[in-house]
Amino acid sequence: MMSITDPNMSDRFTSAMEEVHNKQLKTYADIIDATADLAQSHKHFVKSALDTCLKKCKDDDMLFETIQTFKKDLERKNVVLKEKRHAISEVISEIQEKEMQKEDIIQKIEKLKEEQNKRKELIESQNKANKDRLKNLQKARLVFQDHLGLEIRTIFSKTRLVKGENLQFVFRNINPSDPDSAYVITMGINESGSYQIVSSDPVLECLPVLESRLLETNNLSAFLANVRKEFISQTRR
Repeated sequence: MMSITDPNMSDRFTSAMEEVHNKQLKTYADIIDATADLAQSHKHFVKSALDTCLKKCKDDDMLFETIQTFKKDLERKNVVLKEKRHAISEVISEIQEKEMQKEDIIQKIEKLKEEQNKRKELIESQNKANKDRLKNLQKARLVFQDHLGLEIRTIFSKTRLVKGENLQFVFRNINPSDPDSAYVITMGINESGSYQIVSSDPVLECLPVLESRLLETNNLSAFLANVRKEFISQTRR
């Protein structure tokens, strides 16, 4: 061990202290450099994080605006869809109403066809009845005109009950004291196709009864024969 009185001791101590100091300076410099690197790295990290956050915020803003746009567009489409549904509902209601009207019209047409067929059948029936009555008139004409001197005249009537052509049956040879004296009964066919007595000259009180019997039997010859009998009976009273 060196003595403290060694003249080189101070130099060696100073040299050792400088070496320690230099090491400390170097360590301190390394720490400063490392700190600077960390600070720079932290700065880059913070800047990068900030840029990322800013970009994220911008993207979020764009996404929010897009969502709002989609939301408004969806609301508008919902309004349009609601209007279209309402319009479709009105069209469907109108179609259903027209279908009901169509069914009603079809039913009315069918009813009119049925009524027309019934009227046609009625007309045909009346025409047949009228033909039968005309045949009866012809037969009666042959019987009474040829054998009993009956005169048949066609006249035109404007009365409310019986309109159109009527027939006048003129009986003669009724009154023995005046064979040429005329006894007249006028009759026709009403709107329902039935015989209708218009008048008689002279008036026969039993004419309504004879008319009723004629409507029941449809026998014109028998009716005219009964009328002739009543005229003869009237002249003998």
